[in-house]
Amino acid sequence: MSPEEIAAVLLGLPEVSEEEPFAPGLPVYKVVGKVFAIYQPDPPAQITLKCDPSRALHLRDEYPAIVPGYHVNKRLWNTVSLDGSVPDDLLADLMRHSYEQAAAGLRKADRERVLARLDRAGPI
Repeated sequence: MSPEEIAAVLLGLPEVSEEEPFAPGLPVYKVVGKVFAIYQPDPPAQITLKCDPSRALHLRDEYPAIVPGYHVNKRLWNTVSLDGSVPDDLLADLMRHSYEQAAAGLRKADRERVLARLDRAGPI
């Protein structure tokens, strides 16, 4: 998946903003202020995504390119090396899953609003 495709998937989710709080060229994606994706475009390109803890462990066992998240809670985050070994459809699913995980932690009104919009948007 190209950097442009990754950005399109992430920014195509409801109420997502892109910021660069850590460094220029290191985009962070947030849903209503909650981080759900950190993209490192410089080689080796990688993306850090929030993940359900049991699913995170399963993914790490199945894909060598998926490891505990860098500089984040390793139980709740995975870093995915964008070396082509993780299928694009799985990567898109993981981005949506990360969004849902972050949205689950929003205030009730915000959570209900964004998840309703996500349901209407359908699959990625």
